[in-house]
Amino acid sequence: MSERTATRRTVLKATGAALAGAAVPATAAAEESGWTSVESPTGNTLFDVEETSAGAYAVGGGGVVLERTAEGWQKVLDGGPTGNGNSLYGADVTDDGERLWFVGSSGAIGEYDVTTGDLNDRSAPMDVTNNFNDVSVTGRAGEANVYVAGDSGKMYYSFENGEEGSWEDVTPASGSNINAVDFYDDRRGHIVDGNQTVLYTEDGATWDKLGIADANYNFYGVDSDGADDVWVSGGGGSVYRWNGSEWVRRDTGDASLRDIEVAGGDGLTVGGGGKVYARGEDGWVAETTPTGENLKAVVRSDPAIAVGAAGAIIEK
Repeated sequence: MSERTATRRTVLKATGAALAGAAVPATAAAEESGWTSVESPTGNTLFDVEETSAGAYAVGGGGVVLERTAEGWQKVLDGGPTGNGNSLYGADVTDDGERLWFVGSSGAIGEYDVTTGDLNDRSAPMDVTNNFNDVSVTGRAGEANVYVAGDSGKMYYSFENGEEGSWEDVTPASGSNINAVDFYDDRRGHIVDGNQTVLYTEDGATWDKLGIADANYNFYGVDSDGADDVWVSGGGGSVYRWNGSEWVRRDTGDASLRDIEVAGGDGLTVGGGGKVYARGEDGWVAETTPTGENLKAVVRSDPAIAVGAAGAIIEK
C-alpha cells in the first residue's frame, strides 16, 4: 500500500472510530451480517459516499450532500455547487480528509471544506458542461491534484487545486464514457470506461491500456491500490483483480456491482438489489442486507456505509 493510501486511511479510521460512539437512529433491526438501515433525509438516489476528517458524507440526485452526525444523517447542501440542482455522481477526499470534492451533471464540480462548511464552486472547467461521472483527488487541502472522469470520454485534470485556468484534458482511449477513477499516489492511478477497458497513468496526464481482454461485462467501479494491486467491479457479478501479471475474475452472482473498496486483503463490493459482498479469508461472500434498493457506493469506514437508490443508507 502506498504511503498516501496508508496515511489517509489511518486518519479516516481514527475519525470514524471517534464518531462511531454516537449512535445513528436505525429504522430496521440489524441483520445477522450486521448491516442496518438508517434514516435518510432524502428520497433522491445517493451515488457516492466518502469518509472525511469530520465523518462520513454522501452525495446524490438533485445536488444533495449529506453529513453523518451524532443526531443522524443531515443535509448540508441541496442543489449542488451551483445551486441549480445538478445531480452529483462522484466524490473523493483530500489526503488530510479536510476537503470533500464532488462532481456531477452539467459540469458540476464542488470543493467543500468539512471543517468550516465553506464551498468553492469549481464547475464548468474550460467551459465544459458535460456530465462528470467520478472524481479522484490527491494531496492536501488547498494543494490537491484533481482528476475528473467525463461522460464524453475525456479526463479533466488540474495540478493546482482546480483553480481557474489550471485545467487540462485528455482522451485516454476510444472516447467512451469514463465510469470511475481512483489514484493510489499523487499522479498514479487507474480508470475504467464504457468500452470494457482499464487504463493507467504514471504522470496524471498520459494513459495506457492495462486490460481487460475478453471481459464481456461492463465496468463500473475501480479501486487503485498500487501498480500491481487494482480491483474492478462490474456486470455479471464480476470482480476483477490485477496482481501485476494477470487479471483474475471472481463471479459473485448476477448483480451489477457498482463500487468496490479493498484494503489489506479485506473488501466490500455493492450492487443491484441491495447486494453486498465482503472479502476475507474465504474470498467474496454474500452478506444479508435490510434493503432491496440498488446500491451505488460503499466506504470501508467505521461503521462501513453503503448508499443507493431512493436515498437508501445502510451501515455496519
